[in-house]
Amino acid sequence: MVPKISTLSGYLHEYQKSIVHPEIFWERIAESFHWRKPWEKVLEWDFNKPEVKWFVGGKLNITENIFERHACMKGDTPAIIWEPNDPSEPHKIFTYKQLWDEVNKFANVLKSLGVKKGDRITIYLPMIPELAIAMLASARIGAIHSIVFAGFSAKALAERNNDAQSKILITADGSFRGPKTIPLKQTADEALHMSGSIEKVIVVKRTGQQVRMKEGRDLWWHELMKNAATECKAETMDAEDPLFILYTSGSTGKPKGILHTTGGYMIYAAYTFRNVFQYTDGDIYFCAADIGWITGHSYIIYGPLLEGATTLMFEGIPTYPKPDRYWQIIEKFKVNQFYTSPTAIRSLLAQGEEWADKYDMPSLKVLGTVGEPINEEAWHWYHNHVGKGRCPIVDTWWQTETGGIMISPLAGITPTKPAYATLPLPGIRPVIMDADGKPLKGNNVEGSLCIEFPWPGMARTVWGDHQRYKEVYFTAYPGKYFTGDGVKRDEDGYYRILGRIDDVINVSGHRLGTAEIENAINEHPLVAESAVVGYPHPIKGQGIYAFVVAPARPGNLDEELRNSIRQGVAKLISPIAKPDKIQFVSGLPKTRSGKIMRRILRKIVAGSSDYGDTSTLTNPGIVNEIQKGFEALKDG
Repeated sequence: MVPKISTLSGYLHEYQKSIVHPEIFWERIAESFHWRKPWEKVLEWDFNKPEVKWFVGGKLNITENIFERHACMKGDTPAIIWEPNDPSEPHKIFTYKQLWDEVNKFANVLKSLGVKKGDRITIYLPMIPELAIAMLASARIGAIHSIVFAGFSAKALAERNNDAQSKILITADGSFRGPKTIPLKQTADEALHMSGSIEKVIVVKRTGQQVRMKEGRDLWWHELMKNAATECKAETMDAEDPLFILYTSGSTGKPKGILHTTGGYMIYAAYTFRNVFQYTDGDIYFCAADIGWITGHSYIIYGPLLEGATTLMFEGIPTYPKPDRYWQIIEKFKVNQFYTSPTAIRSLLAQGEEWADKYDMPSLKVLGTVGEPINEEAWHWYHNHVGKGRCPIVDTWWQTETGGIMISPLAGITPTKPAYATLPLPGIRPVIMDADGKPLKGNNVEGSLCIEFPWPGMARTVWGDHQRYKEVYFTAYPGKYFTGDGVKRDEDGYYRILGRIDDVINVSGHRLGTAEIENAINEHPLVAESAVVGYPHPIKGQGIYAFVVAPARPGNLDEELRNSIRQGVAKLISPIAKPDKIQFVSGLPKTRSGKIMRRILRKIVAGSSDYGDTSTLTNPGIVNEIQKGFEALKDG
């Protein structure tokens, strides 16, 4: 197990060691894992290239550190508890030995289909045990998994398949989400018309609905697994070999394939899980995220399983069949650590206090939040009504690109402050930059959040486009990793994340690029162009506000056109990307070079009239017109 910090003085001591001697610090943690061959050098790095390598020359397999490493002590310990969407359906428990057998069987299935080390496998599954088994089986044989959130559209799935050049697609006949049954295979089939690299499709039977199976291409999971062997030797991987690709939206239309490698990610996911949540052997840990996002990768599967934990995986939603589903699950399984998003907390808060208040939940020791900054009202409700005033809240800040938690309290150790992520974890060196690119020293400062030294869990590149990786993360502030987030450091040295400062909107913890949404809107035959910005939303944190130029729209049919645009965005990206508000405008504020001035649009939707200098606009009068339209839409 990785070393566990247990006191505030211990944290301060470990943090100091990690800053003064980072290589010695991380080497000590790495030594608690199983390596087939030790590393020759702990770290090589250059943020100007940018290039980062941890545990250079080390050989390992991440699944050996989950299964073989725990075989003697943890074989009969529950590894995954799976709770289905419908509470009347039985839950399932997989011990470490049972999970190992299933992973080995599916690893052998993949090998029988010709999958080799380095091949890419797209996983498009709901939150069912086969999702965890598929990702671990991929890692077992050295294939690179690319998990696509099962709420994404056919076009979004096809884009990710094509970028990764995936060989295998794993999906299900359908999925359950609250009262809905979703035709997942049908969406996958649509994507396959646009995906040239997929050779085989493996289909899990979940809902039992009728699906079309293409002979020679489509195969049933249960039939492949029937006679598969339960032994599969793990592939030897270099510490810097790719482990997975996970696509995230950026400020340009095309999603970025964030690439994480094996050794450093393994160590960072395990270390941060153990210390942030103060996990103790025998605890039941419940992260309510989806494995289609990085939180699910690091803190449902890899981090907990590497530490021999029992991790709970939930298929459903917090309000089905009633708004007490989370609290019912926590009482049912005696959950000790619970990790969810501020959006989920705000949505449950809106349902009324009585749903949480009727549950005592005495087993709870730690509460966590992830995905976006949590507002103070939601923080206090979570603390008082869920934690009953006795559970520390770890308000975690991190990103897909960071691989694991970067700034957070350690549960029960770091004094907390509502809406503050508090202090950096050991090994993390944040720096706040001003508008001139200079670091801001001391406290009571605000600026752009950068990291000035590498950490083991950081992404190594954008799949197939290292230049984009450099431009997005290392160009704005040369020699530093730029997070894209604004931050404040208060008088106590605590960090408060202020949200995105680039063209990315954080909707319910999901990062959505404005360009991707605009491209989808502009596909509509009646739309000439559009601009999308985020605005404050009482439940989602940020909502999507679209300014749309549609000169040919029929009179008195604005609401029909709005609905049509929303349907188009849902089809091309996902229902989560649908604009909350659509304002029709005659034009957009642009510079003489044709750049849309989104900062002005952001000011309008935030209710500010301080637009700054508008003299450089080709059409300065459009600002007042848009402002009046915004007020009319708001009051309408």
